Amino acid sequence: MPEQPTARTAEGVVEGRWRRGHAVFRGIPYAQPPVGPLRFAAPAPPRRWDGTRQAAEFGPAAPQSGPVQADPQEATGWLTLNVSTPDPGAAGLPVLVWIHGGAYIAGTSSDPTYDPAALTAAGLVVVSINYRLGAEGFVLLDDAPANRGFLDQIAALHWVRRNIASFGGDPDQVTVAGQSAGAGSIAALLTMKAVRGLFQRAITHSVPGWHCTPALAERVAATLAERLGTAPTAAALRGVAPRRLAQEVTALSADLAAYQASWGRFCQAGIAVCPVVDGEVLSETPWSALTGGRASGTRLLVGHTRDEFRLFSVMTGRLGRFTDQDARTALDLFAPAPDGAHAYRAAHPQATAEELVETVYSDALFRIPSLHLAQANAAAGGTSYLFELRLASPALAGTLGACHSLDVPLAFGTLDSPTGKELLGDPPAPEAIAVSRELQRAWVRFATTGDPGWAAYRPDQQLTRVLDAEPMTVPYPEQASHRIWEGRSPVPFEASPGIEPVAPDRVAQAYVRSVEGGQTGQVHPSL
Repeated sequence: MPEQPTARTAEGVVEGRWRRGHAVFRGIPYAQPPVGPLRFAAPAPPRRWDGTRQAAEFGPAAPQSGPVQADPQEATGWLTLNVSTPDPGAAGLPVLVWIHGGAYIAGTSSDPTYDPAALTAAGLVVVSINYRLGAEGFVLLDDAPANRGFLDQIAALHWVRRNIASFGGDPDQVTVAGQSAGAGSIAALLTMKAVRGLFQRAITHSVPGWHCTPALAERVAATLAERLGTAPTAAALRGVAPRRLAQEVTALSADLAAYQASWGRFCQAGIAVCPVVDGEVLSETPWSALTGGRASGTRLLVGHTRDEFRLFSVMTGRLGRFTDQDARTALDLFAPAPDGAHAYRAAHPQATAEELVETVYSDALFRIPSLHLAQANAAAGGTSYLFELRLASPALAGTLGACHSLDVPLAFGTLDSPTGKELLGDPPAPEAIAVSRELQRAWVRFATTGDPGWAAYRPDQQLTRVLDAEPMTVPYPEQASHRIWEGRSPVPFEASPGIEPVAPDRVAQAYVRSVEGGQTGQVHPSL
């Protein structure tokens, strides 16, 4: 048996493990633990160490909101990353940095769905990171930097720039990849001067269009602190245990309907915390920054699933039970103003209430933000490649369709993971295996050459790769939604004191309740 692999980083030597013929290093700190005076602060550079640091185990997950709670041991060394490399002694290998999803309130790089073995076997150095979530990472506080979760991601990318050559990777050939909240994070990173030169390409699956204004973020922070009996400052919240704070984010997310009158459509999003357009870390939304020429385009692979919202309607037990009032609520709150509701009904005259609800939420939450990111990136001088996953999940008698998160095990080739088995069957159908292979090849080819293997998206042709049992490249398949939303990119949630409360159907709030719901008998969405 060969000796365990080692690598010398700028902070010291790490010893990993051989796994499936590859070298794997886990739990490497890219910043100091955010505890004491560093809690709610920008990430501080990691400390150096003497000797050899063991890097065989994943670092602890950041405090989780939603059904998964924080580690009962209250571990605080959350800011770690993992590296999987075909050969630590190699040079110039393409690098893929994975940013997990989880609605900005949950998730961890140790999820078996993100096992990088297949991608590493194809020649990529794969890095996955943990970052601060929920209140720790995104609640707006006057005496702390905003969007601390994004600052963590930037710190991790700086670590990659400094150290990845020691693992065989090329620091000038880095692709960032993420799904859902991870994709939203990357969309934000595309616009930030602080990350220029840290990556050259980006992969975003199911980009959420979720940001809030400072005024709304301040109200959320004040409400959260009031529920905890303290002040909405970093100095005060340092006295609240991380697990307790995460639990209160869960509770507030479940109670959002009570704040509808002053928080408006934000309450239908289902999570109490999201990135804020603060004017410093995030100066504006990715769509306006790119289309306005205030950010440069890049090589971007972006896509979404056909039935994005189906996962949430199934998990809340609402599938088949949506009413006309549900449809009116969805159209009133999320169809683009001023005539979006009428446009949806005109485009789908025979649609049932359920079909309207799922179409509007799928568009507003993920499909249109993804499409418009491809368009905005191209407008900013970049090259965009667009796809839609149409392959349906066989789970729950086929009711999930091509749902949110189905693309994750397909891209990683983790069809044998718990999530892969739940969503794609055990064993998976030949069609799922074929789609998985195509998506993996697209990732590897894109990270290596900048071309996933199909034609780029251009406004005149709108060519889109449809991933299904019979894949094809066609004009963007959701044309009705494209026309309704043309020129209407996502805008931040804002305080809306004039909006009357709506009945709390809690449909979109499935987002918070279904995050990381990987227990037996549940679908495990990597949101």
